[in-house]
Parts: sequence; structure tokens; C-alpha cells
Amino acid sequence: MSLDATFERASLPLENPFTIARGTQTDAENVIVQIADEAGMTGVGGAAPSAHYGETADTVEAVLPDLLDAVERVGDPHALHEIEGELATAVNDNPAARAAVSIAVHDLAAKRLGVPLHRLWGLDPSAAPATSYTIGLDETERVREKAEEAVEAGYRVLKIKLGTDRDRELIDAVREAAPDARLRVDANEAWTPREAVDKTEWLAERDVAFVEQPVPAEDPEGLRFVYERSALPIAADESCVTLSDIPAIADRCDIANLKLMKTGGLLEARRMIAAARAHGLEVMCGCMIESNASIAAAAQLAPLLDYADLDGSLLLAEDPYDGVDLSGGEIRLGDSDRAGTGARPRSE
Repeated sequence: MSLDATFERASLPLENPFTIARGTQTDAENVIVQIADEAGMTGVGGAAPSAHYGETADTVEAVLPDLLDAVERVGDPHALHEIEGELATAVNDNPAARAAVSIAVHDLAAKRLGVPLHRLWGLDPSAAPATSYTIGLDETERVREKAEEAVEAGYRVLKIKLGTDRDRELIDAVREAAPDARLRVDANEAWTPREAVDKTEWLAERDVAFVEQPVPAEDPEGLRFVYERSALPIAADESCVTLSDIPAIADRCDIANLKLMKTGGLLEARRMIAAARAHGLEVMCGCMIESNASIAAAAQLAPLLDYADLDGSLLLAEDPYDGVDLSGGEIRLGDSDRAGTGARPRSE
């Protein structure tokens, strides 16, 4: 069998500037991969590289020719395990680039069989949890307005970015604007261990569900300190990058947060989910700011998750790809008979 692979960069403006403790983003550089078979059926995937993990759109474009050569050498889009093994051999690290290729191959394989990807995996679409909608750091009144707008749009789960000297003020503004919403907090490594413990106490009083990555990933003992004293469950994100991190965080958090752009592929994501379960952890799948070319694939994992944070495409001003319906935060896998991941160019 012959496969033909191509890729192109897409600069995607955000609807609003998005700020976390590490900085502000106004657009997202994604790289879109397409892999076509001899009949012209095409699988699509997307890379959303993060400089925090050592990747940029330039590095993705630099390694994609080697990755796509590996796919073409295997030749069979259904040989998913062999392909992901070849990708890891061809290019060390560069997980976002490998994830884009993995997604495109999975999309093509499921399309060739005429089934949605979650059905190929035997998953129950009704088991998908709702995704959170993220509110970035901003002036307090603007954060309040964003929370009100999110609730009006039907989102029942809000994720609030913290990591400033206004954290209490910001969370109070959100809770006032969204008294019935389920709240989650993400500090993006911004707190000290003692500060994190103190903040979980008043966050718990405001009915926050859990705190994500309160301390730097480079401080594993700090994470353990917080986990052992926290008034709330703790989720590990920056501390949970690859499969080998799962045993290391098992006694330092309650929830493992994986992202396709960290795992390097869908098969590896499923391995991480299984490993987290084996270590007694709950599981969340998050995302970068991504096109539906990759978000639609992450959504296919939703029935395996306890929590979903897959709103990356919802933060874009315009996405060249349509995907799984996430309006109001519901992940509606069962509402579409689209084969593959569900990602389609909006021009179709």
C-alpha cells in the first residue's frame, strides 16, 4: 500500500488574548498533517507545539519529513503500533510532531473502516465527561465577565487560571458570577509549596473541585508536600509528561493530566491512562490551544477519562477545522456518525 503525506503551518488567532502565570498568547501556531491512501482517503492531525516543552512550529516542521518517511515506509495505516514505534525511533522527543502524525494515521485507519475512532476502540460515547472551559488571567472585572459569558453559553465546568497576588479576588469574582458552576483551578507552577497549601484551604471554602499543578515540576518534593497537606485534590500536569512519570507522581497527586502534545501519540496516551489507573490515580486529558485537527482526536479518549479539559479550539477566533461538538461543554461523541476523529475542513 502507498501513503502520501503532507503538512502545512497554520497561524490561528485567538478570540481574546490568553494569559497564564507564564505569559500571554494572542495566536497559536499549529502544524497540520495530512496522510492519504491510494484511494484518496485522507487522515488529518495537528501539532500544537509548546516552547515550555522545547518545541516550536519550526522544530515540528524540521522533524516532520523524517516522521512522515517512517509512516510511508510502514505503508499500512492499520499497523498503528508499528507506526508509533517507528515514529519514536525516527525522532527522539518532539512529542507534538509525533502526536500530529499519530492522530492523522488513526483518523485514516478509522475512516477506512467507516467508524468513529472511539467505536474502533470499543468505547461508550455516553461515558464522556463534560469538558471545562478555561478563563485566563485578566483584570478582575474582565474575569467576572468571562465567567458570566461562559455560563450563559451553557458551560457548567470552569477552569480558572491563577498565579498572581490577586488569586483570592479572582476566584471570588468567578464564584459570584457563576455560583452553580463546578470550578477547577490551575496555577501553572506559580506557587510555593506552603503558599499552595494555604490557598487550597480558602479555595475549598469556595467549593473548588481540585487544583492543577500548584508548584514547579522541578520540585517533586514540593508537590508531595502539597499533596499530603492540601485541603483539595491535586492534579499533576507539567509534572506528568510521559509514561515514565506516572509511577513518580503516584504518591504526589490524585489526578494525572495527560495531553496528546506531551504523550507523542494516541497509543501512548492510552498506555498512560492505563498506567494511571493501575497506580490508583484519576485521569484528565487536557490540551494546548489547538485546532480541531487534534482536539477532535483527544475527544475520542473522553470515555476513558474522569475529567476533560479540551477547550483549546473553543478559544480560537476561527478554526479551519470542524470537529466533535463541544458546545456548552458536552462532548457529543454519539451525536455524529463521522468516521475517524471527526475532524473535517470547514470548507467541506
